Amino acid sequence: MVVAWLLIIAIVNLLIGVFLRYIMVPVTDYFDWPSVEFTWVEEVGELALAWLTLIGAALGVADRIHFAVGVVAQRLSLSGRACLDRILHGLIAVFGVVAAISGVQLTRINSQLTSPGLGINLGWLYVGAVVCGVLITVYSLRIALGFAPHASTSGHGA
Repeated sequence: MVVAWLLIIAIVNLLIGVFLRYIMVPVTDYFDWPSVEFTWVEEVGELALAWLTLIGAALGVADRIHFAVGVVAQRLSLSGRACLDRILHGLIAVFGVVAAISGVQLTRINSQLTSPGLGINLGWLYVGAVVCGVLITVYSLRIALGFAPHASTSGHGA
């Protein structure tokens, strides 16, 4: 649901940006009115796209629709594939931890800055990496520890 709302925000924001740039700017120029400020549109789009991408990546791990190369897995038995799947998701969980820690560091560094258009703390942009890392870690550990259905029963392969 969050991803759907982020996508809606991004699309509506894009339409507003196009309207302001290609319709309102010529109108204000024609009537010699003060120009319409729309620098905030780019920043809203950047925030929505960043969060959409990061949360989408975590959901891809949860649904097992992330990128995988099955060259080795195809040569293993069913139990070997299950073991490999758990090992790989354990490694993905390590990546999630690294992403979360790096996200915390980026958030701390950038929390002193504000965006010029919206005037909000830039930490909100980078805290998405923390959320993504935590979600990837949780979803991967759920699979690696056997709390999620096996890949063959969920319809996705390793």
